[in-house]
Amino acid sequence: MIIVDTVLAKREAQGNPIRVGMVGAGFQAAGIGLQIMTATPGMHLCAIANRHIDAAVKVFQQAGIEPTACDSQQELEAAIATGRPAVTEDAVALARAEGLDAIIEVTGSLEFAAHAVLAALESGKDVIQMNAELDGTIGPILKVKADAAGVVYSFADGDQPGVEMNLYRFVAGLGVKPVLCGNIKGLHDPYRNPATQESFARRWGQKPAMVASFADGTKISFEQAIVANGTGMQVAQRGMLGPDFSGGVPGGPLVPIEQTVSAFEPYLDPAGPGLVDYVVGARPGPGVFVLGTIENPRQRHYLELYKMGEGPYYCFTTPYHLCHFEVPTSVARAVLFRDPVLSPLKGPRVGVIAMAKKRLNEGETIEELGGFEVYGVAENMDVIRRERLLPIGLALGCQVAGHIEKDTALTFDDVLIPPGRLIDRLYAEQEAMFAMESLPGTTATHLE
Repeated sequence: MIIVDTVLAKREAQGNPIRVGMVGAGFQAAGIGLQIMTATPGMHLCAIANRHIDAAVKVFQQAGIEPTACDSQQELEAAIATGRPAVTEDAVALARAEGLDAIIEVTGSLEFAAHAVLAALESGKDVIQMNAELDGTIGPILKVKADAAGVVYSFADGDQPGVEMNLYRFVAGLGVKPVLCGNIKGLHDPYRNPATQESFARRWGQKPAMVASFADGTKISFEQAIVANGTGMQVAQRGMLGPDFSGGVPGGPLVPIEQTVSAFEPYLDPAGPGLVDYVVGARPGPGVFVLGTIENPRQRHYLELYKMGEGPYYCFTTPYHLCHFEVPTSVARAVLFRDPVLSPLKGPRVGVIAMAKKRLNEGETIEELGGFEVYGVAENMDVIRRERLLPIGLALGCQVAGHIEKDTALTFDDVLIPPGRLIDRLYAEQEAMFAMESLPGTTATHLE
């Protein structure tokens, strides 16, 4: 926020705010909208697109604003030009509308979001998103398209991947080499589903499947995958190590994160690319941590003096992630400084594959992330390609082609993929461009 707040204040004084459109009007989107409208001088929320327009209207009404409903790109552009807040059901029209500097994508969808993000990039807008599921599936090819258009494609600060990347950059800036980027969880049970999480979701005004995707490990797998893709790191094993210090009692006593380092040490390699992982039952939660090392003995002496321990691995933490509160800063970093919070370096290093949550029968349809059929786990891309494993981001809407036992990794041969989807075309394009990075001679034939 330092430096960014000063420049935003200048834009506000000049009457030249950053003009933002948002795709999505759910739980997080409502918070982002409120933050921009009430606490972010120098930024203006111009328009919101949502499949159900009433939800978009309610986001503006939080701040006492009654928006104008627009049915076309032309109507949106007229509203933006005259400073009238607007809502629409047409996300692509909003993404293409003139007069906007950036689009925030916060739907949690995949196919729908792919159309909106691609339209925004092709229209010359910076894209900031909180959609780890989309980024963890086709983020690298979206970054390629952003670069070609001369715009910024970035994940958002506030959510754990962005907070991890901030901490990673801080640690690296000290001259300490990051060897692991970690996420702190309170619960991990791969068999949680919308039924088990319904009461919790109702309490917080969230969708049961989305809450289940947090509990079953799908969400954290996507979060750590995009950190890996933004740093060049990998996973130590399928599903990550994920040491559990909770004693199997969610909400029980938490151990200090420093006491969990020994669980990772056998897998750390200062000469390697580094690892992404997570821990259950540690504090500060729900924060993030980075483990780093440094060779210079004099610098080690200083780190010990500053209460960081004797090494060889030093644990740095951020004790919170404030989600929607920090998203506007991410927008400002992109628009004002061309500085993405987190985006893929090149091709994917880690992906998220679909695992059977129960015994799947022929003809069943995989309905949603956090649903009843599958959960996601992180895996290195060379393994995904070699074994033709099915990314869970492509699994939604697919029909199971045969019987699959519980906890089995699905492959492309196990499902029938619906025809004509943009996300499949973009994934195939991504593989055609990047597969040879890890497997010389590989071609992306599974979707052709």
